[in-house]
This record gives sequence, C-alpha cells and structure tokens, in this order.
Amino acid sequence: MPKSKSKNQKSKKQGEKEAPSLSLKEQLAQKRKAAQARKELTSLVTTATFGSVLVGILLFFVGGIKVAVPGVLGIFIISLSYKYPRQALYAFIIYVPIGGTITYYLGNSPILQLAKDAFYVPALIGLWQTCRKQGLPLIIPQGIKTPLYIVLGCSLLTLLFINGGQQFNPPSVGLLEKAPQEIPLGMGILGLKVFLGYVPLLGCAYYLIRDKRDFLFLSRLQIVLIVICCVLGFIQYLLLLTGVCQGTRGLEGNALFVTSLEARCYFGGALLYSPEEGVIRLPGTFVAPWQWAWFLISSTFFTFATGFTDPSPIWRLIGLGSLVTVFINAVISGQRIALALVPTCFGILLLLTGQLGNLKRFIPIGIGLALVLGIAMVTNPDVVQQRSESFTGRWEASPPQDFIVQQFEENWKNVDGPLGSGLGRATNSARVMGKTKLVETYYPKVLFEVGIFGVLAFLALVTSLTIIGFKTYRSIKNRNFRSYGAALWVFILFISYNTYYYPLDVDPVAVYYWFFAGVLFKLPELEKQDIEDANPQQKNKKKRLKTI
Repeated sequence: MPKSKSKNQKSKKQGEKEAPSLSLKEQLAQKRKAAQARKELTSLVTTATFGSVLVGILLFFVGGIKVAVPGVLGIFIISLSYKYPRQALYAFIIYVPIGGTITYYLGNSPILQLAKDAFYVPALIGLWQTCRKQGLPLIIPQGIKTPLYIVLGCSLLTLLFINGGQQFNPPSVGLLEKAPQEIPLGMGILGLKVFLGYVPLLGCAYYLIRDKRDFLFLSRLQIVLIVICCVLGFIQYLLLLTGVCQGTRGLEGNALFVTSLEARCYFGGALLYSPEEGVIRLPGTFVAPWQWAWFLISSTFFTFATGFTDPSPIWRLIGLGSLVTVFINAVISGQRIALALVPTCFGILLLLTGQLGNLKRFIPIGIGLALVLGIAMVTNPDVVQQRSESFTGRWEASPPQDFIVQQFEENWKNVDGPLGSGLGRATNSARVMGKTKLVETYYPKVLFEVGIFGVLAFLALVTSLTIIGFKTYRSIKNRNFRSYGAALWVFILFISYNTYYYPLDVDPVAVYYWFFAGVLFKLPELEKQDIEDANPQQKNKKKRLKTI
C-alpha cells in the first residue's frame, strides 16, 4: 500500500511539472487580452447596431417591413462575420439546413434566400486577408489550381462575350413584339456565383479545423444538425398525418399534384400532401422537397462516418441513431430519389470503406439497424407499399438513364455555341434577372450555360479533386481518420459524376461538397499532429494559420 501511495504522489508531482501554473505576469497579460477582446466586441456591436438600424429605417420607407428586417439583420451579421470569420463559418454550417424554415418565418423576402452568404462572404474575405498576410494559400489542395483557373477562364469568357453580348446587343424582336426586360450581365454574375461561388469553402474548412478537437466538434455538430432536422421532418409528417396541417388534401384538379407554399406545415417551404391520390412530397426544413431529399442523401455519408469512426462510443451510437432517422425520413418524405439512394449509398459506403469486413463492429450495428427499420416497415406497411409503387411506377414511366440521355441531346442541339448560351440561363435562382430554361440534369445544364469547353473543364476540376481526395485518404494511417476520410471521398466521388437533377447548384450539396472536401484534405495534417503530440521531439515546423 505505501508503495502505491508513493507512486501516486510521484505521478502527481510529474503532472504538476508538466503543466506549471501561469506566472502573475502571464495571468495579467491574459486578462488584458480578454478585456481588449471584450472592448472590441462591444464597440463593433454598438457600431453595427447603429448602422443597421439607420439603414433599416431607410429601407422601411422604401420597401416596407419585409425589406427592412432582412436589411437590418444582414448588415449586423456581415459586420460580425468579417470580424469573427471562425464563428461565422460555424454559423454558416448551422444555417444551411434550417435556412428554408427561417426564410418563411421572416416573411419570404427574396433577400433571405441569400442570407447564408451574409455569414460566408465576409468570413471568406477575412480569411483571404489573413492567408495573404501569413503567406498561406487559400486554394487547397494546390493540385486543383490549374483546372480551377481553366474553368474560371471559360466562365469569364462566357460572361464577357455571351452575357455581355446579350446585354449590349440584344436580339431583335418583331414589330409588334415587346423586348423582354432582362439584365443578362446580372444573370451571368448570379450564375457564376452558383457555379463556382462555393469552391473557396475548400480553404475555409481546411483552416477552420486547427486540431483533432476542432474536427470532432465539427463532425459532431453536423450529426446534431442532422438529428434536429430529421426529428422536425418526422414531426412535420405526423402533423400532416393527424390532420393538424391540411396539406393539399381537399383541393381539386392539378392542385392535388403540385407542391404549394400555402400548404406549408410549420417547417420548411412548399409541400405536397395528397395521400388519397398516393402523392406526398415533404420539404423537411428546406425550401423545396427535392432539397430535403438531397440533404437526406448527403447525410447518409456523414452519419455513417461518425457512426463507424468516432472515438467516443456514445457519439458512435448517436451517429448510428441519426442514420436510422435518415432512413425513416427517406421513406416518409415521399421523395423517390431519397428512397432509392439512401440505402444504395449506405451499401456503397460499406463496400468502399471496408467496414463490411469489420465484423466485430458491423454485425451488431447491422442487426440493430435492420431491427429498427423492420419494425418501422411492419407497423407502416401502407406507407412502404405506396413509396415502393411510386418509385417503380416512375422508373417504368421515365427511366433515369433515358431521361439523362434525352437532356444531353436536347441541350446539345439548342446551345448557342461552344461558349454556351450564357451563365445563369439555366439557373433557377437567376430567373429574377431574365428568362431561364429548366434543365433538370446537372451536366446538360452546365453544357447549356458554358458550352462544351466549360463542361470539359469542370469535369477536369472534379476529377482532379476526386483523384487527390483518393490519394489523400489512402495516405492516412490512423484507422479512424482513414475511415472518416474514405466516407468523405465516396461522397465526393458520388456527387462529382452525378448528373441526375442538379444538387451541386443548390443547398445543401452545393455547400457540403466543397466544405467537406476541405475537411478531407485536413485529415493528414491532423494525423501528423497526433504523431507530434506523441513524440514532441519530432515537431513539424510547418507554418500554420494562427488567427482564424
């Protein structure tokens, strides 16, 4: 007994030596630093509040309360986001899945559709300035710079010659016809923002994660957001099922089969709920049902990654629980693409990440998942049957491969030239600037806007990203980091070459694709930090971003 006591005392003394208390001078320096930070925050909040209220009053007289409120919030958020880019990026990630709900609660102003960029753009500017001061690259990894510049060059040529030509030399109209009121250059700028505007998220995510603790916080934050959104999606379904929300029931004619904003049920935006006709399209927390479908599809990758790789057993359990909620929402949402791709992506992840061979972990997880889903299917056979019949009926009526081929053929014939028909001409969010064309598949849409050169250049960009991502995750030796990186790489691979609909154009995939690619490229750095922490003598002298 005395020996063990002396050992404990010895280890205590060693611990005290390893973590010495701060001197009085260092404590005072920390207090001064904290006081200075509080002073700066107070000053910024005061100035931003005064400025935003002043502008809000002016906007109120011009456009009313629906314009004034977003204006006040926008100026206030932009000011804080520029000063605190780190916190702004976290706010940006939090806002993405709930933005559709917030938009309609605040009055459905068109300005609110761009609200998330009030976090992103100022944070990006702040990060770019910090990188420039410290001599660090904003574009991560360096291997994508050449194809990215080529895509950007092709896009600028289209903007200059095609959109510019439409602006300054519009096509002539007939004698009695009225020229359409369009702003082609404005449409082109919006189209370019949608096309390449979120590529810098690669660097944002890379520098946002400073160490393993930041990485775990981010991955767990994403799981919490998925759980919250899926629970709200399930509540939305229950409210419609029990009649608290009417949906599109009781309407007549075509209204029974079209999503409607008037049928909105507490969360998200437009929905379709006509169970007597066998059609349901729920938006979850998003503006439109198909955005909710792609949120569920992308969430399969993140929940899988955390469920199989998080070092904490509790968080692994939460991750797998969130995966179950994603499966359930894929069934009840009425979205055929989610019903098809969520289980398909889960199977692909099991094969490509090697977790299928990890029997010790996979068998209990697989049994638990099958049990929960089996109970859900047995207790709701009508729902499962409706969704299955809807999926098979749609596939037989319009097979996806035929639809994609038809879209390619149509847009190849109708595109104006090798530089395309103009940026934004097939982008839904740019329709406020002029006439747009509905193209329901991604690469035909890119072909129509920036032409064959733009399509090939963009394919080169995503191929470079995919190849570098593969090499990155394969270079990782740490088992957990490697498995998480493998899940992210499969997500990048899947989205890079997916052309069915256009998830890369809108939330949430337009954000998650580039952001989580940046997370993947940070993983080898985190592994090195782990090795350095274990061997302090081998510390890497590499320059790191300190201020974000």
